[in-house]
Amino acid sequence: MRPSKSVCASLVAIALLIATFLCLSMVWTPSAHAIPAFSRKYGTSCTTCHNDFPELNDFGAAFKKNGFKFPTDDETFVKEPPVMLGAKAQREVFPKAVFPGEIPGTIPVAFRYSGFLNYNSRQPLALGFVPRTDLFSPDTFAIISAGSFGERLSWWVDDDLSAGGSGAEGGLGDGYLKVNDIGHYIGLPKDALNLRFGQFELDLPFTQARTINLTDYDIYDQASVAGVLGTTDNPFVLGASQRGMELSGYPNDGNFNWSVAFVNGSNDSPPTNNKKDVYANVFRQFNLERDPNERKAVQAAGPTGPHDHTSLRVGAFYNHGENVLNVDRQQFPGFGDIAEPYYRVGGYFRFKLRNDFELYGLGMYGHDVNLIPNPDGFVLAHGPAVTFSGGFAQAEYWVYPWLIGLMRYDLVNSPADFFNGASQRFSRNRLSPGAQFLIRANIKFALEYQRRWRQPVPDETSFFRPNSFIAGIDFVM
Repeated sequence: MRPSKSVCASLVAIALLIATFLCLSMVWTPSAHAIPAFSRKYGTSCTTCHNDFPELNDFGAAFKKNGFKFPTDDETFVKEPPVMLGAKAQREVFPKAVFPGEIPGTIPVAFRYSGFLNYNSRQPLALGFVPRTDLFSPDTFAIISAGSFGERLSWWVDDDLSAGGSGAEGGLGDGYLKVNDIGHYIGLPKDALNLRFGQFELDLPFTQARTINLTDYDIYDQASVAGVLGTTDNPFVLGASQRGMELSGYPNDGNFNWSVAFVNGSNDSPPTNNKKDVYANVFRQFNLERDPNERKAVQAAGPTGPHDHTSLRVGAFYNHGENVLNVDRQQFPGFGDIAEPYYRVGGYFRFKLRNDFELYGLGMYGHDVNLIPNPDGFVLAHGPAVTFSGGFAQAEYWVYPWLIGLMRYDLVNSPADFFNGASQRFSRNRLSPGAQFLIRANIKFALEYQRRWRQPVPDETSFFRPNSFIAGIDFVM
């Protein structure tokens, strides 16, 4: 099923309504200006790389792309010199000596903790007891390490030591090694070709692993399950970490970016088949600063520190893979492997007005081949494809450098979910207003309300909205 015109029109209309509302309500305010391990290394505030952690600002994005180093004159800003692993002379005699490298002068480790108060709308008794309030729900305690091994090697590792409360199982988020600017050796422009491998979040248009939101983007968590409609049972979700390797490039000014990743396609779990998914993302960013000198600068200087450029970004992404079922011959006895190709495709935009305002959105369409087994002849027939569409639009406005207002709209259109009893209609939506307060550069208090779609009550003909309110604290050290 292709995305309907009404769904696409709804996404555009919502984005325009949010933009109009916030633009009408704006008044002029002063512009606002890393993981704490980088703050210690460079002797600078977290706000150098984050307007609202963990979201990166323009300078933070450039810092990350450059292998967790300042884009220019990095050595002059370092307050904790690295330990050199070998003399510089070894570089000249390589390969007859081990190529020299470096490690940080101190162990680059940071910790992040978050916990929330939850208030839920009244839930049907058919669901069992669902408490209206939870005065404090521990969410995540994570250890984060990142840095560089020299000019072109960098790493990132984050691991949830616990998630969801005492004794809950944590797990690795991202853990990868990246080689920056390998195109340098074949004469390509700076950063035209880079390589990373390990477990990592895909190069998504908008990160979910390091989002400022208290809840996930619904379209990122959408999986394809045929249920009563056929065999499709695909665990792949766009927002999960994947295992594999990625080639990328952002030459010269970095306003053009591309990436191609080859991953298992089974989220952060072991592979389920020998074939690999291919994910590609490309975007073009247009710098809208009037001053040509500011347009060329990696970081524009403002009265309160670094600020983002006014810019417009447009891009597209595509993921293609194959979901293999019945490998153990238990799900469909008498049949062999059932291979069902699938793809995800979408487009996105982001408008940024310096450090004052952001408006961004994404639309996506998913398609899974769906087979229907015939036990009589042990043959597979093509059934109606399992499809979904939808996306989100979000606006953020900085009232002050420490006070940010948010408004987000999520939409998922999934006939399969409707037939499987997940929603009252094909489409389900969510409106999530919120606010965030930077108590300090590394301590944040956040609020979010969620008005959700109507869901069916089990074994009844009525429906309810599982609305909720979240308030919590998030800090890094």
